[in-house]
Amino acid sequence: MDFHILVSMVVWTVSGAVLLFVLMFVDSLFTRYNDLEELKAGNMAVTTRFVMKLLAQAFILSSSIAASNSLPDALLVSIVSFFLLLILERTVRFLLAKWGNLDLDHGTQLGKIGYGLLSGSLQITGALIISAFM
Repeated sequence: MDFHILVSMVVWTVSGAVLLFVLMFVDSLFTRYNDLEELKAGNMAVTTRFVMKLLAQAFILSSSIAASNSLPDALLVSIVSFFLLLILERTVRFLLAKWGNLDLDHGTQLGKIGYGLLSGSLQITGALIISAFM
């Protein structure tokens, strides 16, 4: 392994981590509660959703990096994938609210683990679907 590969690995890792942080922050803007405050308060449903969302975003980022030879391309694919995932999740949440009378954000904020698991599983499922295209 030469020096260029080591430097590239550091640059790709730092870039990916920064993008992941930004995407998680943007995602937190779309919930009706403050993720960090709920995490600090020990809300396990929010923690479960947050961890599953983090895994889903990391999987998409990992897939886009593995499929790309260009850092800007990999980051762009990850950003587009994030918005696809957001649209997919919001659509399913809307349908669950209308057809099943399930408000995932409210139930998650109340600490109902099942709501957090369902919400997080939407993220992972969407990430697997999106990553299949890469």
